[in-house]
Amino acid sequence: MVLGLTLTLAACGPDPRSPPSPAAAPPVDNQSFLERHWQRPLAPQGAAPAAFSPLEASLDPAACGQCHTPQFEDWQTTLHSKAMGPGLVGQLQEMDADAVDDHQACLRCHAPLAEQEADLQQTLAASGAAPARPDGAAFTHGLTCAGCHVREHGRFGPARRDGSGPATGDKMPHDGWQVAAAFADSRFCAACHQFEPDGYSLNGKLLENTYEEWRTSRYGRDNQTCQSCHMPDRRHLWRGIHDPEMVRAGLAIEFPAPSTAAGRVTAELTITSRGVGHAFPTYVTPQVIVEIGQAGRDGALLPETVERHLIARDVSLDLSEERSDTRILPDEARRYGYDRPRAARAAALVARIRVEPDAFYAEFYRATLRDTGFTKGRAAIGEALRQAERSGYVLYESQQDLSAAASSRR
Repeated sequence: MVLGLTLTLAACGPDPRSPPSPAAAPPVDNQSFLERHWQRPLAPQGAAPAAFSPLEASLDPAACGQCHTPQFEDWQTTLHSKAMGPGLVGQLQEMDADAVDDHQACLRCHAPLAEQEADLQQTLAASGAAPARPDGAAFTHGLTCAGCHVREHGRFGPARRDGSGPATGDKMPHDGWQVAAAFADSRFCAACHQFEPDGYSLNGKLLENTYEEWRTSRYGRDNQTCQSCHMPDRRHLWRGIHDPEMVRAGLAIEFPAPSTAAGRVTAELTITSRGVGHAFPTYVTPQVIVEIGQAGRDGALLPETVERHLIARDVSLDLSEERSDTRILPDEARRYGYDRPRAARAAALVARIRVEPDAFYAEFYRATLRDTGFTKGRAAIGEALRQAERSGYVLYESQQDLSAAASSRR
């Protein structure tokens, strides 16, 4: 089960085995560039140019950070830098060192450099801690600067803000960079955030379908790219469901004062996806829980009055069944009505929206720890479960006074 979930949840499309051909000429369009740039598995970098200093030849993100400090500092705060977290590491620890195909099901997006694969193999084969690689590559670094920007020791990236690139004869570190417009194209992100058409599906929908959700939305039609929201002002932030501020910015939430006529409490909570360019949430791992219920004077919800609604693509743990899909699509308004008798102890009506970004992972980790045959990665999975259980947060809460028209929000 562990391997099956790893293959399905960590893989990001097909895994072709033919090595990529080096580009002999500049790409003629974004698509041709991306097909070469993201041909999996990535080819080894090979020997660095003789004129490169150790810093220029290094694949360690900290080496990039010596000159690209703001980008490196941003990256350190992101899930890209934590893409090889304990949940994935624990699963890899159960694999053999030479099980490259199984490794690649995870690494191809989470740590895609060939040098990171080599580091993982060395680590799994070592009886103790493996020595650091001289090129600075480590599978534990996750999705690094080099994972997106370096191929055969050549640097690739967007033009400068003014649209310019290196001029002939410019003397620059690591021989400058090759300008590629594809870095501002949403298809760049699709390399890891979209399954191929023949990828794993449930109920006729690909398990990972974020790019297509965006492409068919108003945002896709207007070419409001992934980067425009997730990399604002070129920041290397990639904020998403784990970030409350990012999520709040994409939603409009309304909860007008309730009615208390005829001994009943009636109200309506409306959530409008006003700035999310794909389904909310987009993947099978998060759950968003809407709670509406009456509370006593101490603020505690009275359990018998609470109604709960799930916003999620809810799938079975073995990924064999989609139990429901209640996600909110771009520009959709979802209304949750409430109509219950007023409880004798009720002083307020509370609406609360909780986000559990790692709900599916937490369930998976618990099941894994119940498997007595899972031994080598047990400590890492235990830590992953603790992190998943701590990742939830309250996105929104409103208390409406049932004895007056006043309301309070926070």
